[in-house]
Amino acid sequence: MHSHGATNVLLCYDYVRVICKQEWNYWPLIPIEARMASRIFQFAKLPQMATPVLDPVEVGIEREPGDTPRVGVIYNPRSHGNKGADFDCGMSPQVFIAKPGDRSQLPEALAEFASQGIDLLVINGGDGTVRDVLTSGASIFGDNWPALAVLPKGKTNALTVDLGVPKGWSLQEAIDAFEAGSRVRRRPIEITPIGSRPEARVLGFILGAGAFTTATTAGQSAHKLGAFNSMAVAAAIVMGVAQWFFASRENAWRRGSKMTIGLGVKDVPMEHSGVGDPEWRQLLFASTLQELPAGMKPFGKILEGLKLAVTDQISRRSALTLIKMMRGETPDGIREKGFHQLSTNQFSLRIDDSFILDGEAFPPGEYRIGQGPELEFVAP
Repeated sequence: MHSHGATNVLLCYDYVRVICKQEWNYWPLIPIEARMASRIFQFAKLPQMATPVLDPVEVGIEREPGDTPRVGVIYNPRSHGNKGADFDCGMSPQVFIAKPGDRSQLPEALAEFASQGIDLLVINGGDGTVRDVLTSGASIFGDNWPALAVLPKGKTNALTVDLGVPKGWSLQEAIDAFEAGSRVRRRPIEITPIGSRPEARVLGFILGAGAFTTATTAGQSAHKLGAFNSMAVAAAIVMGVAQWFFASRENAWRRGSKMTIGLGVKDVPMEHSGVGDPEWRQLLFASTLQELPAGMKPFGKILEGLKLAVTDQISRRSALTLIKMMRGETPDGIREKGFHQLSTNQFSLRIDDSFILDGEAFPPGEYRIGQGPELEFVAP
């Protein structure tokens, strides 16, 4: 058994045991003191698109109907559900496992998978791991991604909720579902900076700003208390509603962030209700998912494409309206009360505060948010 370069790609014959000792590091970050204070990881900048280490264009490997699929597995030992656990598989020499030591090694691992002609890419980790794999893989696979499967091993697994993947779904079950399961198509959110570094971008599924950043920190506190997935989401919602009822306008939950939103390719300024400061929005939430944890339905009846739910600095008496909207209701006169639900092909975001993508913070700035490639996910 030996590793291929930094990727530590292992062939799985009778079985493979991956010992989880290396840390899952991060792209260039802000100083560690600031990270510790924030309790969520902060990216200093968007990651630059990876340059493929290997040329995956034509690998000359064709799969005949009925053949065992060639499977590549990205295993994140830092994911919540993987801590202290080995990764065992004993099913086929067609399964390849990569355990990158940090994000910078993902492009090499994915390029090697591409050169091996994998039919299925399995991501063993949470939403943050999915974000990192999609971001690194965009320049490797382009418009020719293999089918994907996600094993829900993170603190949050919103994507697997949308895909209908059960907790504890195994690698073998994901491989079986390649032939016998269902397929779900989704396009991730694609974020690029405006005016500089066009090669930088990140792909993910849940974007939030304003009170959402505060809620993410609250969710981290819920994790420490043992609440994960839908329970953590519910805990953060309860905290938020309590703050809306009792806190002043200066409270982070109610103040939000100073931001400007432009809709569509023409960058048309998003309307403001006039409730609160027109230069501020209390909350921005965007996603391409259709089903969210804890039964949340912030977009109302809008299901397809890139969806936004935005609130202005709403009043205390509007908190009950917010609760109804989170359950999928659309009360009358929501625009006048400071609530906005819409879909768009793209939008711009100019923000003076950090925003969150799949659980981690990115810096203030000017960004264009659209949709990435259509991906096909394997589900039960």
